[in-house]
Amino acid sequence: QVQLVESGGGLVQAGGSLRLSCAASGSIFYINRMGWYRQAPGKQRELVASITSGGRTNYADSVKGRFTISRDNAKNTVFLQMNSLKPEDTAVYYCNADRSPISYWGQGTQVTVSS
Repeated sequence: QVQLVESGGGLVQAGGSLRLSCAASGSIFYINRMGWYRQAPGKQRELVASITSGGRTNYADSVKGRFTISRDNAKNTVFLQMNSLKPEDTAVYYCNADRSPISYWGQGTQVTVSS
């Protein structure tokens, strides 16, 4: 089992910044990739950014240049730095850990960007 605890969501004005954190605990060995997904009301959950155990990153086109994913292996924590936030970034953000064949999810943290 892997437990994921997210923090850092909140309300911010357009153009502002937020930093999300996801702390992993439990059976964290063999986690291949960690990522952030988001789900807005009435929409499907979508990948925002991911980072492999080797540090390779991947971003959704909509956040490239604005969001940065990073990890602190010593603290088993993944971060998502979100800059230049837009109202369309409003969603519940979920942390994900891929420990194939099982995928683990955090409880989600709300990010609201006001115009």
